[in-house]
Amino acid sequence: MIDLHSHSAASDGARSPADSARYAIEKKLRVWALTDHDTVDGLREAASTCAAECPGMVFVPGIELNIAWPSGEFHLLGLGLKRCSEELRASIDYLASDRRERNGRMADLIEKAVGVKFDLDEMEAKFRTRQIGRPHFARMMAERGLVKRPQEAFDRYLGSGRPCYVGHAGEDLDTAVAAIKSSGGIPVIAHPKSLYISLNKIEPVIEDIHRRGVMGLEAYHPCVRINEGARLEEIARKFGMFVTAGSDFHGKGVRADRHLGFTAGDLMIKDRFWDEELLPALGGDFDYRLTEFFEK
Repeated sequence: MIDLHSHSAASDGARSPADSARYAIEKKLRVWALTDHDTVDGLREAASTCAAECPGMVFVPGIELNIAWPSGEFHLLGLGLKRCSEELRASIDYLASDRRERNGRMADLIEKAVGVKFDLDEMEAKFRTRQIGRPHFARMMAERGLVKRPQEAFDRYLGSGRPCYVGHAGEDLDTAVAAIKSSGGIPVIAHPKSLYISLNKIEPVIEDIHRRGVMGLEAYHPCVRINEGARLEEIARKFGMFVTAGSDFHGKGVRADRHLGFTAGDLMIKDRFWDEELLPALGGDFDYRLTEFFEK
């Protein structure tokens, strides 16, 4: 069993990078990728834990970058990172600045909506991350009794079109692709359904994204049905893209319907997505212990 898309508390997951690694080991994953939003801060800790506690498991250092897009959300995975290049660091810094501005605007809107102030420095200290996002606001709202559970916060306040929603600026796609490649990674379209383009119209869009240097497509994700994943895989094959699958796991209390090692239709993620898809794209000989994210 493998998983090529998951998150830790370095961004909006529930577990620390080390505990995320231990959980992947506990679940007996053969290959596990950590792909936190707009940061590589957790990769060294996760890599070190994997090497010390389960040397036989392959750890795939990754990232998930927010991309500027006219509709929906475009997230770009970078899988198999070997280093954090100057280009990737510049993208991370730009997105961090945009995130901080967005969070300030959301905090103001929440205060106007419910009469409760949210302090960003306090939230960063509480969640031990600089990557505060909507899931953190949702958890705080639940803890303060403003909603019964985090999902209600999204449904009433934080979801797209709701009164406290603020959109991302996002990184330029070409800049993000170059940043991932300069870091030794492979760019992959994450959960393409979030682009908000129907399957019968998405083919030319994926073709254009591929032409701009994106090499893979995450066809299988918990937000798609199995038949939709199969259709996305068919489109990827048409353009010579490889296919990945992931759980987009965040941990207990955060998107609890997602389970490490399982994807669309709650099906177990098969080895082929590593052995026949990502590993050949990485050159067929990948050892995370040779990257800068590994530390003895």
